[in-house]
Amino acid sequence: MAVSDDLLGDVRAALAELPLPVRHLLSENLVGIYFVQDLGGTAYTDYVAGDSIRLAAGFVILDMDVLGTRIANEWATWKESSPFMANPMYRLEAEIERDGGNTRRNAIQYILLHELGHVLAIGKDLHPPWELPVSPDRSPDKYAFSRLSWKAGEVGKKSTSLFEHEFSNRKDVVYYFGAGLPASQMVRTYEQLEQTNFPTLYAATKPEEDFAESFVGYVHTMLLGRPFEIRIFENDKLLKTYRSCWNEMRCAEKRKVIEQFLQLSTND
Repeated sequence: MAVSDDLLGDVRAALAELPLPVRHLLSENLVGIYFVQDLGGTAYTDYVAGDSIRLAAGFVILDMDVLGTRIANEWATWKESSPFMANPMYRLEAEIERDGGNTRRNAIQYILLHELGHVLAIGKDLHPPWELPVSPDRSPDKYAFSRLSWKAGEVGKKSTSLFEHEFSNRKDVVYYFGAGLPASQMVRTYEQLEQTNFPTLYAATKPEEDFAESFVGYVHTMLLGRPFEIRIFENDKLLKTYRSCWNEMRCAEKRKVIEQFLQLSTND
């Protein structure tokens, strides 16, 4: 299938404009970026197998249909609205760019940063490998990043968060493939999220998504100086604003791990 020159140009520019600490790490793990249609979501990352002990690298698949039609804030609003059932009384707006930065290229850069978070974590002591079932040797509490938010579930089940009491809505958070929460639960869900150390709602779905969302969120807001803001409305009345947590105590431990991973000093 043919990829348009302008889409390829946006992807290449998005990669070229990544912060140096991110570009420095890419040569270790990234095999390539590939394009498909009708993926269902926006993008997908998977492993390239290494030897029997370590997984060597990863590749990223991008959905041309999604990338080709949405600019940054439009894409972010579509993504962050997807866990909630449609209701004309309620709406969610997501802002990841301001003014002239609200472009397709910057949507692609944000998407790539999330996927590169997956790629760069391969073979690192950050979270359990996502393609393998949870076991005593692969319990989330044995990894430097996932132990901050996750623990092993019951035998044969997936990981569960350390915040199930504070975040009762978490079990119903589903992105892209079937909303699990009424729109009337938007405010309550984000209020519960603020009682945890998850930086975004998507981060609360799985340990590997937690790291990828933390990675993109930190790089996007702290290194690139761009916004992350969720606004929830009822009949056009603003009910709640949710912002990046990287300067808040609740995300301090995760910030430290991300900065060490990027080889930044704690003062950066």
